[in-house]
Amino acid sequence: MKRRTLLLVSAVLAAGLIPLSQGFAQPKEVVIGVLYPLSGPVAQVGIDAVAAVKTAVEIVNEDVDLNVPLGPGKGLPNLGGAKIRIVVADHQGKPDVGQSDAERMITQEKVNALYGAYYSSVTAAGSQVAERFQIPWVNGESTSPKLTKRGFKWFFRTTPHDAEFTQLMFDFIRDFQAEKGMKLSSVAIFHEDTLWGTDSGRVQNDLAKGLGYKVVSKISYRAKTTSLTPEVQRIKAASPDVFLPSSYTSDAMLFLRTAKELDYNPKLLVAQNAGYTDPTFLKTMGKDAEGVITRSPFNMDLARTIPLINKINTRFKKHSGGRDLSDVPVRAFTGFMALVDAINRAGSTDPNKIREALTKTNIPSDKLIVPWKGIKFGPDGQNLLVRGILMQVQNGKYCTIYPFDLAACKLVYPMPTWKQKAKM
Repeated sequence: MKRRTLLLVSAVLAAGLIPLSQGFAQPKEVVIGVLYPLSGPVAQVGIDAVAAVKTAVEIVNEDVDLNVPLGPGKGLPNLGGAKIRIVVADHQGKPDVGQSDAERMITQEKVNALYGAYYSSVTAAGSQVAERFQIPWVNGESTSPKLTKRGFKWFFRTTPHDAEFTQLMFDFIRDFQAEKGMKLSSVAIFHEDTLWGTDSGRVQNDLAKGLGYKVVSKISYRAKTTSLTPEVQRIKAASPDVFLPSSYTSDAMLFLRTAKELDYNPKLLVAQNAGYTDPTFLKTMGKDAEGVITRSPFNMDLARTIPLINKINTRFKKHSGGRDLSDVPVRAFTGFMALVDAINRAGSTDPNKIREALTKTNIPSDKLIVPWKGIKFGPDGQNLLVRGILMQVQNGKYCTIYPFDLAACKLVYPMPTWKQKAKM
């Protein structure tokens, strides 16, 4: 009897009367490997990113009435309601660890896709493994422009990269000058020496010179250094109109402490994200961070125009121990939802079908919690519909100041001096 039933089902499937995607062979779960730094100087960033991924998993796996991909309904409908399960690894910010984690997840954990990994250098190393094994890797927050210039077929990135963010910075400088009727003619570039910092400094240098700004100083320093005194002295002596740092958390805090000690007062500090948006940075530096500007794809004050933010934030806080959404977890959530949406549209855990679905991604802006125009990947795997913002630390909080049509606050210029901050 069992054999007769099996033969009947096989005949029906072969005849195309029941699509294979609706057959009994659908997987009960889809396994995704998630890599972030959960220890070391940027551990909080990684912990928050994983909390954001867990928020996304909850929304997909449960029946949640939210206008995001796969909100209503339980699981992945095109895979018979299969649930998402994540396997999390701590790469410690080390490319070699990330590389070995990626290989272990593919060969031992049998993941269907990989996601992460914040540090551009780790993402570069890990995604090479994914490319070799032909497993999709989606990234939500690494911003080295080189990541989508390697000719990879299995790598996709949802976030803006540093070239796009740097263009935003110089658009702001241009518009600010026009608004104030003033002239800013010189910049100083300051970056750490990993893949991300080096790429950021190169892009800023090229764009600044192309736009006619004088680069009075371009300094590369050793990542996670214990002293920046000579570097800050050089920047102070150069006295740029605009200071452009690219630093992870510990370096960003060290720079401000050293600038305070040497009484260097930048008039306009526009940071390339990273350490300057780590929640630990603001909590640790307090009023010493006042006036700092950083690029970002997100700020909580955007909830005024994107109501979905508060709804996602309520769920995120359950996984983050009460912490609010910030830059990195928002990008982590957004990219992960794009990956899961593609897996559902693929209707399969076959890597080739997932990759094909990723190339056809077209998520509209009203399903996102970032101010982008949507998510649609170009031939290189880069999201074509990105948009960034600039935000400034004012009264102990980040406040959106640019683009002007999204601004919640007026720019404070010049940024407060150390003497002024001491009186706050």
